[in-house]
Amino acid sequence: MNIANLLERTAKTYPDLPALAYGTKITARYRDYADQVAGLAGALRGKLGLKAGDRVALIMKNHPEYWIALFAVWRAGLVAVPVNAKLHINEFRYILENSDSRIAFATAELADELASLIPDLPELETVISVHDDSYQALKKEPPLAMQEAAPNDLAWLFYTSGTTGKPKGAMISHRNLLTAVLSYFADVTSIDPGDAVIHAAPQTHGSGMYGLPLIAKAGIQVTPESGGFDPAETLELINHYPNSCFFFAPTMVHRLISSPAFEGADTSNLKVIVYGGGPMYEADIRRAIEALGPRFAQIYGQGESPMTITGLSIALIRDETHPRRSEILASVGTERTDVEVRVVDADDNPLPAGEVGEVVVRGDVVMQGYWKNPEATAETLRGGWLHTGDMGCFDEEGFLTLKDRSKDMIISGGTNIYPREIEEALLTHPAVDEISIVGRPHADWGEEVVAFVVARKGSAVTAEELDRHCIEQIARFKRPKEYFFIEELPKNNYGKVLKTELRERLGS
Repeated sequence: MNIANLLERTAKTYPDLPALAYGTKITARYRDYADQVAGLAGALRGKLGLKAGDRVALIMKNHPEYWIALFAVWRAGLVAVPVNAKLHINEFRYILENSDSRIAFATAELADELASLIPDLPELETVISVHDDSYQALKKEPPLAMQEAAPNDLAWLFYTSGTTGKPKGAMISHRNLLTAVLSYFADVTSIDPGDAVIHAAPQTHGSGMYGLPLIAKAGIQVTPESGGFDPAETLELINHYPNSCFFFAPTMVHRLISSPAFEGADTSNLKVIVYGGGPMYEADIRRAIEALGPRFAQIYGQGESPMTITGLSIALIRDETHPRRSEILASVGTERTDVEVRVVDADDNPLPAGEVGEVVVRGDVVMQGYWKNPEATAETLRGGWLHTGDMGCFDEEGFLTLKDRSKDMIISGGTNIYPREIEEALLTHPAVDEISIVGRPHADWGEEVVAFVVARKGSAVTAEELDRHCIEQIARFKRPKEYFFIEELPKNNYGKVLKTELRERLGS
């Protein structure tokens, strides 16, 4: 059940169809794509000396070579560790160390920084820039035959931060990935040869997960030359590629249709935008449908249940006749085909429609557990159900509406940001006594990070000082966008900070 068979089969049937593109330039057709993967897989198990089950990190800004490295890792019977390229060097260090990655593939702008970590990481043998001639030579090594993989063999370590701030590696198997692909066809849309997925969102996360169905059905993986999301560039790519598909955070939809470049743009090639990773407000999805037509599908999932918990189909979003259309558009849809979903109370008892509780899910897409973390695994997968930490309720028709995030997670631009991590970083400043991080609504990004700071008595500190201190320890995009200095944090009788009161002060 090696997931790399998706490419092997497609390359046999459609060898001359385009497979990888950089902007509007086709960089590989399926025959060449599969040949490069087989050669690199041969190098991994031969010249580079890796063994079955070894971990290989992919720390790359969006680039076509990501798809070659990813499938080579799987073909060779190894485990991929895709990592968000926007993280801080300390976060890279932790993930590389925790995963015991032996090799890291990187884009050029990250390779030297990552190579500096090798002396501190005994398992990490080398960092390979995918822009170097030496990497290109690896793809020309003798090809490796497809390695066998059992359904439950580990394929992907998906690092997702926990409330402690330390990332946890969700163990995703070949079965999990195949189930996610089949669920796409069951609940999102069909794919025809030549359809394109444009990766304006990170390939190491949701957008990359939605690249797999395109490979299974001979679609094109399109990487924007910017490596990310630029509305004008995205609109040009839509105009170039018929049947364009996307995975977007809701804020990206808002930014696309609000861009000056949208005026007069030809979006007739757009096939579907799958949105998820944060709340899409009813007014926003109505505006998006008016601007782009009913070409939207919503998903609600987590890294632990990749892209699959509930969904709102294109048909449901398109249906203007439903008497409860407003409530449906504000929901996260119904139970996906491949899972069971419940809302439960604090004792894990199922709750009836209309009652709010924690959302739990089980099915073949759900992770096997957390890497090297049996305690978190036991807690999160207790009773055989993945406990999401999200609060919500079902209605009588089976639509799930999320009410709150029990872990106080902030979602900014579709990226999960965990307050505890930022709080711990800022508490190391000698002038900070207490701190609390909350999210504040933002028109473009969905939410932004805000800090409430209590300074130590006799100390003075400025927002600029705290900003510099924060950037030294965590990724820049996680830092607070505004600091409020207060005398004390509001707390309940048990000493717990009342973040709801802080949000009320912000008007959120």
